Amino acid sequence: MVAKQKTAELDPARILVGPAGWSYPDWKGILYPPRRAKGFHEVAYLADFFDTIEINTSFYHPLKPDFAAQWLEHVAANPRFLFTAKLWQKFTHQDNATAGDVKIVRAGFDILRAANRLGAVLLQFPFSFHNTGENRARLNHILDDFGVYPLVVEVRHASWAKKEFYELLHERGVGFCNIDQPVIGRSIRPSERVTSPIGYVRLHGRRYDTWFSDDPASPASERYNYLYSEEELEPWAKRIEHVAENTGMTFVVTNNHFDAKGIVNALQLIHLLSGNKVKVPETLRAHYPQLEAIANEPAAEPTLFPLPRQ
Repeated sequence: MVAKQKTAELDPARILVGPAGWSYPDWKGILYPPRRAKGFHEVAYLADFFDTIEINTSFYHPLKPDFAAQWLEHVAANPRFLFTAKLWQKFTHQDNATAGDVKIVRAGFDILRAANRLGAVLLQFPFSFHNTGENRARLNHILDDFGVYPLVVEVRHASWAKKEFYELLHERGVGFCNIDQPVIGRSIRPSERVTSPIGYVRLHGRRYDTWFSDDPASPASERYNYLYSEEELEPWAKRIEHVAENTGMTFVVTNNHFDAKGIVNALQLIHLLSGNKVKVPETLRAHYPQLEAIANEPAAEPTLFPLPRQ
């Protein structure tokens, strides 16, 4: 599918597209070179192709300040680059966080904020988090604790799709995360809603068969094993454009990380939004030939003895 032509390139100051996370074992040899040069770091590598990455590790444990400082060094060569970061799941998936936990989380985020590299903090709530009085109070409490940061809320249950909820986010200056997910039962549907100067879009894939699976034989990563076609991405490109028309900054994150499929779709989205060809990682294009059509440079000449995947 040919992207529509535009009069100007995608404004990197307004729409930043990138993946969720960077540390996945299955990316070695598919995205990352099988053999890496001395000093290779995944963040520095990705910052050569994307202007944002959503930090995933901060969801599982508080971001350590020294790690944050190191990551800043890795993206220094890209002046447009901004991180976004997921809030620790102790706040969004549990209900036992303490004031000490708030302090620890903020210590890591503050390193990124002080360097003007923190674009947003994402509060990702699970499908089980329904719109109840108790949960609204809990949400407000979290917003109070982290209100010094640009916040975005992701909810997955359709009970939140109400005018009052969007008005609450707007009044608090908090962004709404528009998501693509398998729409099953009361799952919230795709949208292009804006509630703050920050727009946010996350694409999770459409693996209906594994999205809510608790089968121990099916690894959790399988729910993100989905590659969007360009035809499926085109409606999202239009939604993203509409979101960006009403925000100062819009982040687009591809979370379908299995076998680096989200990287493929992030590159395709940049192409669709800009109308221009894009820089494509050499290792990745060998696994996804469809990237040849949007690559801004021809593929490198193959070596006589290709390196095996390790």
